Amino acid sequence: MALQTADASFPTWGTRWAVHATPDIGSPSVGMINRTSPGQDRVTADYQVDTGRRVCEGSACSTFMAHITQPVTGFLTVASVDIPEDRLPGVPVRPAPSLPPAPQPSSRQQTLQRAAVWLTADNGRPVPYSQRSHWRDGYRQDCSGYASMALGLPSPGETTVGLAGRRVTRPIPMSELEPGDLVIDALGNSNTRHVVVFEKWNDAAQRSYTAYEQSSPRGTSHRSLTYGLAAGSEYKAHRPLQYGN
Repeated sequence: MALQTADASFPTWGTRWAVHATPDIGSPSVGMINRTSPGQDRVTADYQVDTGRRVCEGSACSTFMAHITQPVTGFLTVASVDIPEDRLPGVPVRPAPSLPPAPQPSSRQQTLQRAAVWLTADNGRPVPYSQRSHWRDGYRQDCSGYASMALGLPSPGETTVGLAGRRVTRPIPMSELEPGDLVIDALGNSNTRHVVVFEKWNDAAQRSYTAYEQSSPRGTSHRSLTYGLAAGSEYKAHRPLQYGN
C-alpha cells in the first residue's frame, strides 16, 4: 500500500527559517524561507513527521517538521507556519524517511579547507572584501558571506546576526573553541559586526589563536587574533549546529 501524501499550501511568518536536509533541526540547511522579509513565502507540504523534539518561536511551538516541495525542497519546522495548530491540518503524518547517515557535517576539516580557498582565489591573491559584491561562487565578499561559504551554507550567505542565531550555531565558552567554530560580534551595525573562523589556539594558555578572516582592507587572511579574549569583549564563541556536538 502506498504511503498517503497530500499537497497543501500554507502561509509562513517571521524571517529566516532554515529548511533542513532531514527531519532534524540539527541537520544541514538546504535553503531559507522568508530570507529578506517576514511572511513572504508560502510553502507546499506533502507530509509531516513528528520528531518528538519541540521547537518554539515566540508563542508558536511544534514537534512536527513538514516535508515541503515549494519554494525549497526539504524539512521545515511547523512552528514557522502561520496556523493556530501545532501540526499542518489535512497533511498526513508519516514516519521519518530512511536516509543514509548525513555526511559528517562537511566536517570541521572541510570547513577549514573551504576557508583557505579564498586566500588565493583571486588569481593567486586573497578575495577582496566587499559588503555589496558577490564572489564567483555566489557568496557575499563580507565576513559573514565568507564564514557561510566556509560552513557550506546556502549562498549568498547568512548575515553575522544570522550566524549567531540559534538556527545556525549555539554559544560556547571561548575556552572550548575547536577548529571550524566561529568567533562572532553580532552587536552594533554592519560596520561593527564581525565573524571569523577559528582554526587553532597558538599556545596552551589560550592567549591568542589563528583564524580565517574576511575584512577590509586586506580581504581574506589567515592570521593570529585575540578577538573575544579580553574581559567584557563583545565577541563570543559559537559552535555550528552542523557539527552535531
